[in-house]
Amino acid sequence: MHYAYLARCADGTLYAGWTCDLRRRMAAHNAGRGAKYTRSRRPVALCYYEAFETKPEALRREAAFKRMTRAEKLALCAGFSGMGETG
Repeated sequence: MHYAYLARCADGTLYAGWTCDLRRRMAAHNAGRGAKYTRSRRPVALCYYEAFETKPEALRREAAFKRMTRAEKLALCAGFSGMGETG
């Protein structure tokens, strides 16, 4: 399974990414190994995610997240209820 996700950084900004393992990716972000952008904005919390069968699908959704306005991203995050079946 592949995931496109949004993470909320400690400074209130949102980061979009993709991964095969959400828990490991969030741990990497919070350990300073996830992405250059999030390294100085820790802690990082998973805000929203969507699951996909293939990597190209997840990458397309990540790109779509990056084109969204902040308000659109926050609306997605507002309805998020947790990691559910990925844990």
